[in-house]
Amino acid sequence: MVYLALAVAAGLIGLDQLTKIFIDNSMHIHETFPIIAFGDTQVLNITYEQNTGAAFSILEGKQIFLIIVTGAILLGMLFLLLTKRIRRPTYVWCVALILAGGIGNLIDRLARGFVVDFIDFRIINFAVFNVADICAVIGSVGLLVFVVTDEIKDYRRKKAEKLTDGEADVH
Repeated sequence: MVYLALAVAAGLIGLDQLTKIFIDNSMHIHETFPIIAFGDTQVLNITYEQNTGAAFSILEGKQIFLIIVTGAILLGMLFLLLTKRIRRPTYVWCVALILAGGIGNLIDRLARGFVVDFIDFRIINFAVFNVADICAVIGSVGLLVFVVTDEIKDYRRKKAEKLTDGEADVH
């Protein structure tokens, strides 16, 4: 299953890079193309932005730092997957999504010196993002939810076992 998840991640990296190449070759920086609008209210646009920082442009201009940190984290995650230290299917898929997002944006940093962002969801005044960002966020939120859920289940199971053991001692 690990290899299937990594193959899907590779496909998502390809999709991310193809969309970025298309945007980079067909639009000018800061150019906007409306996709969904209701009257004067723009909901979804394609807007070409070049992000030299991380999420929401934090650490702007710190490319070397971002490359080193991102690369180290991605190598660690890949190592954990390939050595089967991450076994639960939900964890494997979430980590594969995080890898897809991280690698997609790392390719941009190495090849272009910036990350191409273009999905501009304006109804909530959100940052412009890309396919890699979607993968990383879905993977991260999913991993958080699954880990917390599993911890709660383990806690409840252990608590139930203690209660059962306590009842056995009484009789």
